[in-house]
Amino acid sequence: MSPRPPEDDELAPTQVISAVPAAAKAEAEASEAGLLPIGSRIAEFELTRVVGQGGFGVVYEAWDTDLERVVAVKEYLPVSLSTRQGDGTVAPLSERTRETFDLGMRSFINEARLLAQFDHPSLLKVLRFWQEKGTAYMAMPFYRGQTLRQELAAAPGLAQEAWLMAILDGVTQALAVMHAANCYHRDIAPDNIILLEDSGRPVLLDFGAARRVITDKTQAITVILKPGYAPIEQYAEMPDMSQGAWTDVYALAAVMHVAVTGRAPPPSVARLLNDSYVPLASDERLAGRYGARLLSAIDAGLGVRPEARPQSMAELRGLLGLDEGVPVAQRRAPAVDDDRTVVIRPAAGAGAAATAAMAATAKDGSGKGKPVALAAAVLLALAAGGGAWWWMQQPREAAPELAKSDPAATTAAAPITPPALSAGTSAETTQTPPATPAALKPVAPLESLQALARGAAPGFMVSGTPRKAEVAIGKDKLAFEVRSNRAGYVYVYLLSSGNEMFLLFPNLLDKRNRIAANETLTLPRPAWPMDSGGPPGVNEFAVLVSEHERDFASTGMQSEGVFPQFPLPALAALEAARGTGPAPLLGRPLCPPGAPCQDVYGVGLFRIVEK
Repeated sequence: MSPRPPEDDELAPTQVISAVPAAAKAEAEASEAGLLPIGSRIAEFELTRVVGQGGFGVVYEAWDTDLERVVAVKEYLPVSLSTRQGDGTVAPLSERTRETFDLGMRSFINEARLLAQFDHPSLLKVLRFWQEKGTAYMAMPFYRGQTLRQELAAAPGLAQEAWLMAILDGVTQALAVMHAANCYHRDIAPDNIILLEDSGRPVLLDFGAARRVITDKTQAITVILKPGYAPIEQYAEMPDMSQGAWTDVYALAAVMHVAVTGRAPPPSVARLLNDSYVPLASDERLAGRYGARLLSAIDAGLGVRPEARPQSMAELRGLLGLDEGVPVAQRRAPAVDDDRTVVIRPAAGAGAAATAAMAATAKDGSGKGKPVALAAAVLLALAAGGGAWWWMQQPREAAPELAKSDPAATTAAAPITPPALSAGTSAETTQTPPATPAALKPVAPLESLQALARGAAPGFMVSGTPRKAEVAIGKDKLAFEVRSNRAGYVYVYLLSSGNEMFLLFPNLLDKRNRIAANETLTLPRPAWPMDSGGPPGVNEFAVLVSEHERDFASTGMQSEGVFPQFPLPALAALEAARGTGPAPLLGRPLCPPGAPCQDVYGVGLFRIVEK
């Protein structure tokens, strides 16, 4: 089964392609995206360049006219919730989106306050924070350097131990400072650590996943997960697996694993069901290059269950031999003037798709590498773009060995419920990881799909009918009709003949998923045709019509392409851990604030066989 983009000759007759000067084109694209025009003045900052844009904000390069320096200015700009008005003011799209817009702004403000409270040379600084034109901004330094991922990819070979230990010294200190404030990073990865060009000093990036634990409260938080680095407790709301300092310990150990082996460890969700991890301490090849202490510390940090890992950065530093028993709090960080700002240029193709194809890790003992300019102040998780949309059932291109084994390029969103702490308590010293849960029983993907129908409302009749129940590979197109006796929002799931689970509809190209009572909806629409592309076998479909729109963050769904995908290892782990709860693929209904929320939906199942 192979969806494809429209060919050039399929463009509507009214579409005209004309040559536009590059500057005018860039300005038009920026205007269309809702960005402020270059040259705009925000407070004392004059915008000089767009560094990058994500789903919830944009980062500009700017000139500080008061202090005469270049800074990075980050603006809260959720593209799906807001619009830029003619006077530059940002406003919610409608009253319906206002509450979500306001909640997001409060989160943005909390992030600024979070960063501003820390003072460590390996943590980013917020120079200034303010609200203006209906939204919020923060100004940060620009740094010159390259990410740890780029450093490791610069040349063949493996990282030298002394160089790696120097990086770990700074990063573990920085994380200990965060943890003492009851805050966890939760997105540590090689591309979220920058090494400054002048000193090699590490600085932690991307605090979008980090949130303070509020006294006597727990907050459900959605973050972008990197499967090679995210521990099992980040994948779902598992009451027997809370998050804490040990969560960052796992991710940092995974970073160390990449540095010494050239690949990330197996995803934690897969390890929960069948642990294929091979301890590094038993690898004779690595033992000839690295000390037993370092390899054993990595193995300990990668304990698949929270209670199996070091419980704090201080404990991890002890295993690594850093400070040799001196508490982290007593170690003085080197004095560094982080208000110094330097202008940099963003690395070409510095998105997730570009960094994922790293061929091999490398570093010489000098700590110097070929400079790759990077906008270190970009805290946004920028969406991976480009033409890698139409990949469903297509032959995969050959990739370097590391790219095959390192799943870090794939991301998934999942809800997180951090543990509640009392005011002033330390996350490193007071939280106790839960007891080991019972062994999990794997659930087949087809069972997960069929489980959607078990909670359907009586009398809510939904059907999916294929145009042809059997199709010829390479010849036929796949098409089907959806019908419901009640109005609602349509969601179509596909378990393909290649054993991959997708949310087929709505998708990136087609979000119009409303259906009226007794209406017949024909899918796919012309914008996303589906060819029968094999492999031979059965394609299982489920059509869900819901009274409310739905949020799939809790499912671990990945949204990098046109058709969001549910990773099967994560789905299996969620199924095994849910007990008698609702089917993981359901996600949750988005109900109006303050109103009773009853999850009412109907489900229809059908199949199409490819031959």
